Amino acid sequence: MYECMEEARRQGKILHISATSHKIGVAREIVESGLYDTLQFPFSYLSGQQEIDLVNLCKRENIGFIAMKALSGGLITCSAAAYAFIAQYDNVLPIWGVQRERELDEFLSYMNNPPVMTDEIRALIAHDREELSGDFCRGCGYCMPCPAGIEINNCARMIQLIRRSPSAQWLEPEAQAKMEKIAGCLHCGKCMTHCPYGLRIPELLAKNLEDYRRIVSGEIKV
Repeated sequence: MYECMEEARRQGKILHISATSHKIGVAREIVESGLYDTLQFPFSYLSGQQEIDLVNLCKRENIGFIAMKALSGGLITCSAAAYAFIAQYDNVLPIWGVQRERELDEFLSYMNNPPVMTDEIRALIAHDREELSGDFCRGCGYCMPCPAGIEINNCARMIQLIRRSPSAQWLEPEAQAKMEKIAGCLHCGKCMTHCPYGLRIPELLAKNLEDYRRIVSGEIKV
């Protein structure tokens, strides 16, 4: 595969050879190999020190860094904070993953008035990191398809989604039916073998279903 890409570059059909990964170890190997021009990897203000170290490694090695899921699959709801954080790294080009027209308008406005890091934004980032610390699903979808038909990439992070975005869409009958499929989890472990973050997905799904049912019943208000 790589030899084919090299030949395509020699012929002028492509200009660059790049790689993408969700696993930090594989990403470091990509950078350290010296074979690629850019790396695409998840990066946002919810990222930890090892991801920041990866960004800095790319800069030292003169490799471009493309940040996918810069809004963490919808868990980050303040575009100004997301922009200000990414802007601190001049070798990072974000793929925002805009989901709403409002967000698109906000990012377009930043072309003329880019947000900068402030104490207020730092406090918001600190709050979000505390709330979303630990094991949470990033929604990458590598775990799917599920043999039981569970929409894992949304169901495994419903706890966050329903509290950090308008909740109505997550409470519709169709959404409830998707969440109830968790009850039919086979506990086969197939999803865990593909999760790049090493999440214990069946346990995470069960936790989300319990929380969701309490919300639907009115026991928990969102």
